[in-house]
Amino acid sequence: MVIMVTMRPYHVLFLLLCVSASEDFDWTKNERTSFYYGTFPSGFSWGAGSSAYQTEGAWNIDGKGMSIWDAFARKKGKILSNDTGDFSCEGYKKVKDDVNLMKDMKLNHYRFSVSWPRILPTGLRREQINEKGIKYYDDLIEMLLENKITPVVTLYHWDLPQALQEKYGGWQNVSMVNHFHDFADLCFERFGNRVKYWVTFNNPWSIAVEGYETGEHAPGQRLKGSGAYRAAHHIIKVRQSHFCSGCWRLHRLVGVSLTADWGEPVDVSNQKDIEAAERYIQFSLGWFATPIFNGDYPQVMKDYIGRKSGQQGLGASRLPVFTSQERNYIRGTCDFLGLGHFTTRYVTQKNYPSSAGDSFFSDRDLAELVDPQWPDPGSEWLYAVPWGFRRLLNFVKLQYGNPMIYVTENGVSEKMLCTDLCDDWRIQYYKEYVNEMLKAVKDGVNVRGYTAWSLLDNFEWDEGYSERFGLYYVDFRNKNKPRYPKASAQYYKRIISSNGFPNQREVENWKRKSAETCYSSNQLLAADPLIGHMEMVTEIVVPTVCTLCILLSAIFLMFLLRQQL
Repeated sequence: MVIMVTMRPYHVLFLLLCVSASEDFDWTKNERTSFYYGTFPSGFSWGAGSSAYQTEGAWNIDGKGMSIWDAFARKKGKILSNDTGDFSCEGYKKVKDDVNLMKDMKLNHYRFSVSWPRILPTGLRREQINEKGIKYYDDLIEMLLENKITPVVTLYHWDLPQALQEKYGGWQNVSMVNHFHDFADLCFERFGNRVKYWVTFNNPWSIAVEGYETGEHAPGQRLKGSGAYRAAHHIIKVRQSHFCSGCWRLHRLVGVSLTADWGEPVDVSNQKDIEAAERYIQFSLGWFATPIFNGDYPQVMKDYIGRKSGQQGLGASRLPVFTSQERNYIRGTCDFLGLGHFTTRYVTQKNYPSSAGDSFFSDRDLAELVDPQWPDPGSEWLYAVPWGFRRLLNFVKLQYGNPMIYVTENGVSEKMLCTDLCDDWRIQYYKEYVNEMLKAVKDGVNVRGYTAWSLLDNFEWDEGYSERFGLYYVDFRNKNKPRYPKASAQYYKRIISSNGFPNQREVENWKRKSAETCYSSNQLLAADPLIGHMEMVTEIVVPTVCTLCILLSAIFLMFLLRQQL
């Protein structure tokens, strides 16, 4: 799934350490300490992220082919309000503007993805290379480097060429492994001399489960009980040895970005709850991380899916099996682990009978719960639970031998259509989550960088434009897609400048200064004719109309009373 290297003696030692360390995580110990004032190690990298389909727009210009998300978003009812990413943030046309935003924030790195169908319209290198698409990424990389911002390039952030989905069935077909190799080869050849950090796949859990199990995401297939496992198996089998050896290994790092919520036992004194919580982690993070570090699926996945498959009368497990050769290919093959994290769940044991049918979710035999007191900014799935971040980071440290970690996604959305840029809840989220990461670093976790998600408000997959994660507000109703800084952008900028939280007095002043900037941004936003019109409607017209309605109703009521008298 990630970079391939020849096994050497120190790799064997590393793997032995991974196996022995995996039993050391103490589920009963959950330190929820007070805010920690301190700074990150020198050289810690701060950044923000985006992805091609969510921000670029320009879906059918300059030779770009159609992606599975272009096709999926055109099916009525698949996306909230039937939104599409056709134009989104118009990032394809606003490269200079966005790099200037990054420069102003003093970002050390910027994580973005390459659109496979933008550079290979049919998905196949042998058929056509789109040089205009290549030039777009060339220009972006050059502009980042000119401004001393390190490009972190994701090869696959979910936008598979539609032609490959139609012809081969997408990630259900093992032929995708070779097609991805060809695409990755091209990216390394054209951009590899300037890009040091590469991410192969972003959140393969979502690709597999939401794309091929539930159908919530493109390509929208509902192959319950088997589709997700098959897609994941093919993704994990992707090998990078042929383009990550020799000169490619020199001064370049290749990893994968895995997104995982933390699972906390409902009752830490109940062994079944502890086992359910660990199962929750192994069926998400471990599903992909354990093959990368240890060469095979987590034992608990093999046991549970195998037993369920047998109970359902199947001759073999629905979880595919790696050959011994494949296990050797994928074992110990990442330079770093990219980790995305947003929220936490409480987990308890729940038995699903075989009669419940084939399902990834019933295979786990667990239930997820949330604490109603956890802050909920509006997204139905995202609750602010900062201490879960530290727990997850320490789990990775112990489970996989303390690998080099880059946090590739962390942030919070809001479900509002207001134009108030004073996003206090996001400031609080970043403050607490980054601080928990700092505590994890003090615990000895090898975290080297952090990527805020996301730089801009963008197309949020099946939620369309109803959820906003951005540090910058984007006015999607304006064809020019202007950007306005939220208070959180200024707050994050101060974290970057201070490399953490140097002292209490300074940190307490940040929120006040961010609020002042927020007020200025609101004034600027209000100056926009469209926004000004919206505010006039909401602040003047609507109250006036409501008042007139009340007066007319009162007059009409008085008239009726007089008639009766």
